[in-house]
Amino acid sequence: MQGGQMVVEEPIRLSSVLTSSKLSLIPSLTKIVGTLGPKSRSIEIIEACLIKGMSVARFDFSGFDGDYHQETIDNLRTAIRNTKKLCAVMLDTVGPEIQVCNKGAKPIELKADDHVTITSDVDIEPSAEMLAVNYDRLAEIVKKGDTIFLGQYLFTGSETTSVWLEVLETRGQDVICLVKNSATLAGFMFTVHVAHVRIELPTLTDYDKKIISSWGSHNNIDIIALSHTRHVGDVQELRAFLKAQKLHETQIFAKIETVEGLKQFDEILHEADGVILCRGNLGIDLPPEKVFLFQKSALHKCNMVGKPAIVTRVVDSMTENLRPTRAEATDVANAVLDGTDGILLGAETLRGLYPVEAIKTVGRMCAEAESVYNQALHFKRALKYLGEPMSHAESVASSAVRAAIKVRAAIIVVFTSSGGAARLVAKYRPTMPVFAVVSNLLRTKSLKWTFTSSSQVRQLLGVRGVYPFLARPIVATSGESSEESGLKMAFAHGKSLGLLKPNDQVVIFQKVGDSSVVKIVEYEG
Repeated sequence: MQGGQMVVEEPIRLSSVLTSSKLSLIPSLTKIVGTLGPKSRSIEIIEACLIKGMSVARFDFSGFDGDYHQETIDNLRTAIRNTKKLCAVMLDTVGPEIQVCNKGAKPIELKADDHVTITSDVDIEPSAEMLAVNYDRLAEIVKKGDTIFLGQYLFTGSETTSVWLEVLETRGQDVICLVKNSATLAGFMFTVHVAHVRIELPTLTDYDKKIISSWGSHNNIDIIALSHTRHVGDVQELRAFLKAQKLHETQIFAKIETVEGLKQFDEILHEADGVILCRGNLGIDLPPEKVFLFQKSALHKCNMVGKPAIVTRVVDSMTENLRPTRAEATDVANAVLDGTDGILLGAETLRGLYPVEAIKTVGRMCAEAESVYNQALHFKRALKYLGEPMSHAESVASSAVRAAIKVRAAIIVVFTSSGGAARLVAKYRPTMPVFAVVSNLLRTKSLKWTFTSSSQVRQLLGVRGVYPFLARPIVATSGESSEESGLKMAFAHGKSLGLLKPNDQVVIFQKVGDSSVVKIVEYEG
């Protein structure tokens, strides 16, 4: 089984448990995705989230509309300017989601061993006896013995706001269920998940298309998280739609949430730009004891092809508590050791009481796990997966990381125009940060020159260990080359973060003509 590897040197490693963790202005190499919402949408809170390590802001359209999120993203931009911290924008689609609408938001108490009927008659007021869903084919696709999960937020299995139902029988459009656990459903909307059953709804819904074409286009979003990705055609359909909306540079992260998506994982990974492992829904579709196997296997596959992978549902208890549980802390560490690029915080920052503390705590846990990550083993696996002969780019990128490890470099500086070179270096999981200096791409239309690359810069914020900058345009009279200017930027940033001190070694990866080269320089301060 791949993943979960660490380096332990006794007795040094055991004694390190008793020493204080090393603090840095870069919280961790592992990236943190924060979901912005009611508890985290003010300028002040967003500023604090950015300072503590949030590098991607997620906008979930399951419960909020474009106007609401527009106010939030405007606040995000203000916070970015104030803190001078970059942040990528992720739009999370709704997808084929079945819901119960509770317009009055009146709490509904369900008792274990009671019966409840799920109907498609949406005019019925929801109660402990009758719940109406927005899908008229539910009775056709379920059978006796099937399991239905229902709640305001999916699902840890421990909260009292989610209920497990067992299908007893169907009558016309009604599904009669046995309540398996007592729960209080509160809020305006409850999500319904039927284990191991395909919902005959499009993955990219009309509502999703409307949001992307309006809010997404207006805000030039960096990443779309495609909810409930079930097969490669889902990704291809979204890619074609993005091109039609002139969102050519927007990346697609496929959300794997069901057994159906798991079965098509290799094909989906090949087509998508990244993957999000949605362990909440997967924990329903899979037996609990199988979830870790999927995590390790999926992360290994993503690592080998150099595509970012993000893990969800790690510190659910921090929605209401200041500290995570011991199991959650271990879970975060294992995700890092398994090879995740990022951790996605959902309810913890969306509606949690401690959004800033959740980001800070997860960052510290990630950094501690990174300190014992077995980079040498990962490096060997990556080379073995590639085989021989290696491409020139892979050869030089791996050599850059090998050199950085050997000379104990403080940072690796990569010059790139599209972000590809930085991703290639990051694929080998260097133990030090990768500073990506993204040059301006000059494109000519009707003899007019325009600068691009801001999207490529922000998208690198989802890749483990990469910290990007947009290189300043070079004025002809400055006397500097773009490389000299970019290197000064990287050095200045490294110094400001406390990562660079005089006599530190720095590995530089850049293109010269048609070739890529690696060189080692000493930072003079």
